[in-house]
Amino acid sequence: MSRLQTRFDEADESAGLLLWQVTNRWQAAQRAVLKPFGLTHVQFVLLASLAWLSSDDPSAAPVSQRVLADHAATDPMMTSQVVRALEAKEWLTREPHPGDGRAFALRISPTGLALVQRAVAAVERCDEDFFGPLGARGRAFRVALLTLRDASTGSTGRG
Repeated sequence: MSRLQTRFDEADESAGLLLWQVTNRWQAAQRAVLKPFGLTHVQFVLLASLAWLSSDDPSAAPVSQRVLADHAATDPMMTSQVVRALEAKEWLTREPHPGDGRAFALRISPTGLALVQRAVAAVERCDEDFFGPLGARGRAFRVALLTLRDASTGSTGRG
């Protein structure tokens, strides 16, 4: 018997522990897939999110760092640091936001877009392999994840 005083008879009864273990294994798979692209996982998420949020219309309003952080559910300060690293690699541009003098406007560069398009294909294959054992339960799993995300922080994504 464990010395830890808990309501669980077995560690595998803890949804939090299971989520931690699965998340760590999924992130390890993602890091391995992204390494050949020279991207960290958070760099990929932010660059892919920027591409997702961006418009093909050059006159469309640019994406602010705040909108990017909200979409990706990342810490704004960490987002700012990663955005600066992505800017240094010329994968995006960061300029004063035309509508908000306190904000930055982000635009994905053609090089950044080409990179993230190649990387997303690899990431999606990785996800198919990783979540494949769920089979037909995959959709229900995604719905459950959306439920948890939206209940804990309010709806910030596009589903």
